[in-house]
Amino acid sequence: MSDTQDRPVLTGLIALVAVAAVVGIIGGLTALVGSRVLGLDGGAAASDSDATSGTSLYLPEPTITSETVSPEAGASATNDPVQTSAAPVTTITLSAGQESVAAMQQIDFSGTYPAGEGAILQVQRLENGKWIDFPVTMSVSSQRFATYVLTGRAGENTFRVIDTDKDVFSNEVVVTVG
Repeated sequence: MSDTQDRPVLTGLIALVAVAAVVGIIGGLTALVGSRVLGLDGGAAASDSDATSGTSLYLPEPTITSETVSPEAGASATNDPVQTSAAPVTTITLSAGQESVAAMQQIDFSGTYPAGEGAILQVQRLENGKWIDFPVTMSVSSQRFATYVLTGRAGENTFRVIDTDKDVFSNEVVVTVG
């Protein structure tokens, strides 16, 4: 008998490694050639073509426009329709899904924030006359938000949400726990 017949597992393993190496080399070369053909090599050629194509990542500094001037300041100066249109609603409306729950039962909150697309809202609870951040936040999407909290603090619990970036608060909701 020959060596390969005495050790079929070793022979199969060597053949498997050889095939994997060949496939890996062919795949790597194909990816390299493909990226160069598509101009994805990240070299100077890509930079040169971007410079001549006229594209730019330049972002100008923000400036005050007529849309950011208060209606009182600009309404008499021009007849710009932006100046005379109603201001967007910037209030946060909060509602609770339950009026009373058992301790550590889920309290569902939802609401709307028309001017807060993408804003992160912080849930707060009124404790001893001070608003304390509750360890729950949520984001506004399509002018809506929703979350839930759990609390074991018995009695009436008063909650609100705040957009901490704009310092805008919602209405207060009261949920009885216990």
